[in-house]
Amino acid sequence: MDRSMESIYLTFQLELALAIAYAFACQEQRKRDKQRRRSRRRFWLHPIVEVRESRGVYHCLFGELNENQDKYFEYTRMSKDSFRYLLRLVEGAISRQDTQLRKSISPEERLLVTLRFLATGETLRSLHFQFRIGVSTLSGIIADTCRALWDNLREEFLPIPTRELWHANAQKFEKVCDFPNCIGAVDGKHIRITKPSRSGSLFYNYKKYFSTVLMAIAGADCRFLAVDIGAFGRANDSRTFKESDMGRRLYENNFNFPHPRPLPNTEGPALPFVVVGDEAFQMCGNLLKPYSSRGLDRTKSIFNYRLSRA
Repeated sequence: MDRSMESIYLTFQLELALAIAYAFACQEQRKRDKQRRRSRRRFWLHPIVEVRESRGVYHCLFGELNENQDKYFEYTRMSKDSFRYLLRLVEGAISRQDTQLRKSISPEERLLVTLRFLATGETLRSLHFQFRIGVSTLSGIIADTCRALWDNLREEFLPIPTRELWHANAQKFEKVCDFPNCIGAVDGKHIRITKPSRSGSLFYNYKKYFSTVLMAIAGADCRFLAVDIGAFGRANDSRTFKESDMGRRLYENNFNFPHPRPLPNTEGPALPFVVVGDEAFQMCGNLLKPYSSRGLDRTKSIFNYRLSRA
């Protein structure tokens, strides 16, 4: 190759390299400009949120609800006294200070929007338009308030079951349901959720929607005694219960149940205290389920009826 051709070839390579470098530089600049446009806020405080204290549900409707006990209960799903009791418990944990830039949301409004979210299952977007609070702010408020409610109510309303608590429930079941030595009823509830990202079909249940499972043992007064929350919706009740901590404790007879005793008005052998469930659960020494519906005699039919009542 002569010198002139070599010079042209080198010049061409240099121009090509410069063109590629320029193209990459332009592409990176476009990415930065796009990110800058995305991050640029149109408003410091959106006009819809800005009028929260004059048009939000808390400032407009809640005052009227205080004057009507029935409508208050219908909206909050609790009485005024219960609401005030909860507010006293969590007020210190959910209070925020005012700043020079904006006024904080009151603990009462934080509790109200959380109760509305829990009671109705409304989306954050829907609550945003009702209460005139930003979606991201609502997300933080609900999480903080739920955490405060759990921390303050757990020991009083969901204590670790003791033998005295099991005995008390057995007496209630015997009085209300005519089912002796019964200390609780177990079942599961599918709670509808938005599909978690990258979860596949783990939360897709047989009812054709996405859910997580609330598994609970309840007493004769319909209060929870033990709960397990968060199992995949695709799992059946029996599998969910056996894989939960309370299920393992029950099947291993490690739940601090009272010692076996004879049934009332009998001199028969001592029988264990039991939890009752439906056909989906696996029976063991401390869990009873009904007989199969095929070929029932009178004794088995009566047993199924009594167990169903419990």
